[in-house]
Amino acid sequence: MASNAPVGKPTDMSSPRLPKVAGIDSTVPAPPHTVAPLPGVPSAATPSDAALPPGVLIQDRLASWVSDLTTLHELTERLIKTDSLDGALREMLGAGAALVGARRGMAVLEPADGLGPTSTIGLGLAHADLGTIETVPRGSGSYGRLLDGLPEAEPPGAGLPHAEPPGAGLPGNSPAAPRRPARVPEPIAIRDVRTEEGLDPRHREVAARLGYAASYALPLATEEAGRLGAAVWLYDEPAEPDERRRHLIGLYGRFATEHLARLLQVERARARVATVAEELLPSRLPRVPGVRLAVRHLTGPQGGGDWYDALPLPEGALGLAVGSVSGTGPSALAAMGRLRASLRAYAVMEGEDPVAVLSDLELLLRLTEPARSATALFAYAEPAQRRIVLAGAGHAPPLVVGDHRTEFVETSLSAPLGMLTCWEAPSVELSPAPGETVLLYTDGLLRRTGDATDRAFARLHAAAASVPRADRSDPGAVADHVLRTLLPGGLDPAVEGEDVVLLAARFE
Repeated sequence: MASNAPVGKPTDMSSPRLPKVAGIDSTVPAPPHTVAPLPGVPSAATPSDAALPPGVLIQDRLASWVSDLTTLHELTERLIKTDSLDGALREMLGAGAALVGARRGMAVLEPADGLGPTSTIGLGLAHADLGTIETVPRGSGSYGRLLDGLPEAEPPGAGLPHAEPPGAGLPGNSPAAPRRPARVPEPIAIRDVRTEEGLDPRHREVAARLGYAASYALPLATEEAGRLGAAVWLYDEPAEPDERRRHLIGLYGRFATEHLARLLQVERARARVATVAEELLPSRLPRVPGVRLAVRHLTGPQGGGDWYDALPLPEGALGLAVGSVSGTGPSALAAMGRLRASLRAYAVMEGEDPVAVLSDLELLLRLTEPARSATALFAYAEPAQRRIVLAGAGHAPPLVVGDHRTEFVETSLSAPLGMLTCWEAPSVELSPAPGETVLLYTDGLLRRTGDATDRAFARLHAAAASVPRADRSDPGAVADHVLRTLLPGGLDPAVEGEDVVLLAARFE
């Protein structure tokens, strides 16, 4: 709710130092009692306007409307380019500050359904400042009142008599309750924190400490999306936006809320996919004498079918596997889980022969999922003898990293599983030296670089060769260095659906 303006000469808004955008002067020179006309709503002519020809007045108003539309177009275009909740909140906060003529502010993401995620973003406020603002009781702060005061609206026609449809009272014929859209509250303007009635003393104390004198809070909510959060902008001097600015920030806020709602759905879907993928993979790596293991698994936006496994086998042996299932999304995750579980069973029965393990896996995939292909690499390791026997089906060769060599293991070329009537390829045996680390990885690691295959292999080799000597005794440090060097910016968002798996085994 907006406070009553204090008696006396009105004060101009805080003079922000924000870049100007088309149609909006961030210094807000107009005093509050000089209200700009709302777009589409004609205002009464002033004495000076009466002396102007009607054509000039119409041109001025049209120019003002065009300028406002241009401003909103530019700001919404910038907002729509954001692809993360954090980025969208920051863009919305900065654009809103220019629209309302403020210098600082904060945005709180707190969906009403309680499913998260939640976050707080500041503009011109340090992390400690945000913490200080959050010490104000929520019932006193404007954004807190918006977050806690969104009751559901009654459906249209509630409380009015209406005719019951035929059979409405019979069992099984009860109509579904209509969806109740959320009632969107009005923005809250506090023109002067020092004189506003009903504020908690802590609110005035925090305002004096941080040096702001007024605030304007906008709900991030629509009837369809419900409540997602709230944004509040802070003024250095007593002030509040005029009607024109309120209208513009209201339009922009509704668009921003819908954009945030879409990003929220995407973020939650990604989180669910990542959770399912993690649950289908080993919760921890086994401890086998003579070898130390580490794994790094990065899930793509849509959730791919990359997987890994490490299982202890009889007589102190160890089975290591990595693979990838074609496709993305829940179906690929389900196929990945079935394939991994089958490989574990085959490895226990005939792990000493990796070719037999992959042959059985090929037959299973061809019979149960003929429309799907997969790559896989299985290694039977005997750490006590530092001996590894491995076979791969359409998979990238392992990489051996040590003090005296960094080289790919020469494996035979083979088609992926599900591509041939009968799969079989010769196995390869290698003997890592003490202190050497064998890296098993999926093709997603190479594709995420965005380079051609030969260049991606060269970059992977260079990244492994550059591991500092101090880190080579730790397989986790080796994996981290390779990932940082190969993917300095993390997962490339341009490559959709590609997971990354990097399994490191260091032999003592």
